Amino acid sequence: MSIQWFPGHMAKARKEVMAQLKLVDVVLEVVDARLPNSSRNPMMEELTKSKPSVRVLAKADMADDYITQQYLSRLNEFEQEKAVAVNILRGEGIPMVLRSAREVTRPVFEKLVKKGIKRTTIRAMVLGIPNVGKSSLINRLVGKKVVKTGDQPGITRQQQWIRAGKEFELLDTPGILWPKFDDPEVARRLAWSGAIKSSILRVDELAVELLSFLAVNYPNELSKRYGITMIDADPETLLRQVALHRGALNQGGSPNLLHAAELLLRDVQTGMVGRISFDRA
Repeated sequence: MSIQWFPGHMAKARKEVMAQLKLVDVVLEVVDARLPNSSRNPMMEELTKSKPSVRVLAKADMADDYITQQYLSRLNEFEQEKAVAVNILRGEGIPMVLRSAREVTRPVFEKLVKKGIKRTTIRAMVLGIPNVGKSSLINRLVGKKVVKTGDQPGITRQQQWIRAGKEFELLDTPGILWPKFDDPEVARRLAWSGAIKSSILRVDELAVELLSFLAVNYPNELSKRYGITMIDADPETLLRQVALHRGALNQGGSPNLLHAAELLLRDVQTGMVGRISFDRA
């Protein structure tokens, strides 16, 4: 599965990010806690490597907490980069994002003081691929709804500076995917999470692959949600069981596998199947 998808507005956004990087002190890179590696844009990682950064694992309430803690433990070993898991809807972990931003930018401000420059405002660029929660994070940091949010990719199309209290200025940026997904595993996980629109992929194939993954890693959650019997069940059989359990039937009562696939993906993406991590630490 090699996916070519690089809309014009994303190419423009990439250039704008490059132009604005020199104006910021820290990068708040928002990733999906369910796939903290696969939801990173490798192009942006290369562009921003010289900047202090805080990796914000959004949607932590939907991810496998054990896997998330493994990631946090490893990522927080670095001096110039910190990682924080957050539940944006409840505001959990949000103060730690700001605290981490202060910590990683402290050396930057110490150098400015030595040059006789006193600046108290931290300028932070908020980056991330589509649908990881960038806009929701900004609204939570500001304390009110200042940017549009939604559960579909591509909501933010333009950069904008937003004041967050007296200490922070946030630069919101459009979600930027990379030109080509050569790694089929990365593309698959992004599609499972909803970062890639399922309309550009084979939904039935995605669902079968997802069921194979869930059967190995989260069999109990799968059984509980759909009443599935896991013993010696191949993915196609599991999808038929999902169809029967969810009432996805054709006229005459036969399973509608395409509809079942769409329901399965939606259930997983909204957390109805349980707390699931697609990347394994």
